[in-house]
Amino acid sequence: MKNSLTSLLISPRHTTPEKFFIEACDEGADAVLAIDRVSNEMTLTGKKDVPPSAVTRPICGIMGTIRLVAGMYLIVITRKRNVGSLLGHAVWKAVDFDMISYKKTVLHLSEIQSQENKTFLSMINNVLTTDGFYFCTDYDLTHTLQRLANTSPDFQEMSLLERADQRFVWNGNLLRDLAAQPEVTHVTVAMVHLFFNHPCRINGKIFEWILISRRSCFRAGVRYYVRGIDSEGHAANFVETEQLVLYEGTKASFVQTRGSMPFYWSQRPNLKYKPKPIISKTTNHLDGFQRHFDSQLLIYGKQTILNLVNQKGSEKPLEQAFAKMVSGMNNGMLNYIAFDFHKECSRMRWDRLQILVDSVAETQDEYSYFMVNSEDKTVARQRGVFRSNCMDCLDRTNVIQSLLARRSLQSQLQRMGVLNVGQRIEEQAEFEKIYKNAWADNANACAVQYAGTGALKTDFTRTGKRTRLGLLMDGWNSMIRYYKNNFSDGFRQDSIDLFLGNFAVDESDGPTPLRVQKDWKFLTLPIIMLVAFSMCIVCLLMAGDTWTETLAYVMFWGAASAITATIILFNGQDFVDAPKLVHKEKMD
Repeated sequence: MKNSLTSLLISPRHTTPEKFFIEACDEGADAVLAIDRVSNEMTLTGKKDVPPSAVTRPICGIMGTIRLVAGMYLIVITRKRNVGSLLGHAVWKAVDFDMISYKKTVLHLSEIQSQENKTFLSMINNVLTTDGFYFCTDYDLTHTLQRLANTSPDFQEMSLLERADQRFVWNGNLLRDLAAQPEVTHVTVAMVHLFFNHPCRINGKIFEWILISRRSCFRAGVRYYVRGIDSEGHAANFVETEQLVLYEGTKASFVQTRGSMPFYWSQRPNLKYKPKPIISKTTNHLDGFQRHFDSQLLIYGKQTILNLVNQKGSEKPLEQAFAKMVSGMNNGMLNYIAFDFHKECSRMRWDRLQILVDSVAETQDEYSYFMVNSEDKTVARQRGVFRSNCMDCLDRTNVIQSLLARRSLQSQLQRMGVLNVGQRIEEQAEFEKIYKNAWADNANACAVQYAGTGALKTDFTRTGKRTRLGLLMDGWNSMIRYYKNNFSDGFRQDSIDLFLGNFAVDESDGPTPLRVQKDWKFLTLPIIMLVAFSMCIVCLLMAGDTWTETLAYVMFWGAASAITATIILFNGQDFVDAPKLVHKEKMD
């Protein structure tokens, strides 16, 4: 039974008023998953039990189930695209999804409940349509090559869902009901973020170069609403990036991590372009800090922290706090390096990034990388990782990670015999273009999910130099980020919390947090400011009998507009789009 349901590449879904039937696509397979639309019970049956009257539709996999106001919904992948392979296993990008209600109608809902259900559906759709869900039906994408090489036979016998690293399974909450029934776990797919595969050629030798970024679903969210760590030590925007090289049976891997500075701090949007970060004064930072690095050291070994934030202005206290906590841990496995990225690279001096790369070269050689030769013998192990961060762990972080990854790749390709003695990756124009573009695409994908726009500074990642056009694009993206961070990120944060199970829709008929009404200031003050500003313009265009009369009107309406704008800015947090749903962390 186990093998007959491992592949759901193009599987028929049969629907009747009473049940869903999910059929495996393997040739000769008879197993069918039956889901009762009334009791929610899931059982395995045979094709003979599917009624001839059932409506049939092909699907590519099951994302899971979720309860909303109208009841349970089944989320399925309806279209996928092949993005390459990993060790001979096809990797797919989920492109389209469908949410199917267990209920045949929503007539049992009141008008308010129906509207709330539509809002929750749009939240789930918001997450599903955010680019970057990947899956593989017969290979574990959630673990690094080195972790998979160190597993037991019992681990290898487990289903992909059972053995997956739960940090990176984005539909883990949706699969909870399915996971509780081991006999049906094999019809599901575990979704991870970000996968890039590129067949490459250097010196006539063809090899595969792969980049996988696994974004953690623990303490996940959007830029200004999720910073620092939670009580379990999970860092915001934590991403494990693995670079792989495959050549004639030899496999190599280099792993880096990124994540928010792991103590309790926040930076809530308040209409200002750059809100001031605030370090909590009431929380024991060292407890969460210790939990974070205990976990990191256990999983990855030694850690070199590369803190790229500014060492002046509003970012300075964060850098000082981070350095103090690392010192307080007094752990020889932790190495802390502060590098003021903006100061060092000011006035377009991007060549100064080499200062940081050179300073950690000896440490990188010590950490090494993981490599298995063509005889499946381990010839090198990675003994530590670089944990990079800036404020968002996006733009500055990605630039540095791409430089460290190139240095590791240089050593790997020489060891494999792809690069000749004395040759440099930078000299291989065709591959260098692929490499830079893939890392820039990686930056964009991470940035869209966290900040709402593509990454900044990708012109350097793509070309190796900073350009004026790149500066203009950064300005444009910064403007879009400002708008989204202040006026749409509350909805995005709610969407992620609902999708990941940080908020659960109550089965009762009681009101949901969506019914919370905005304060009177939210609508009244912007209207007053708009009217006052409009009247100011009208007075300028339609001058009075005397210039003094015109000036008086302009000054009056201008002052009214300015005073209202000042009040709005002073109460900025009341005017931004804040999350409405209650997090489990807040309720504890």
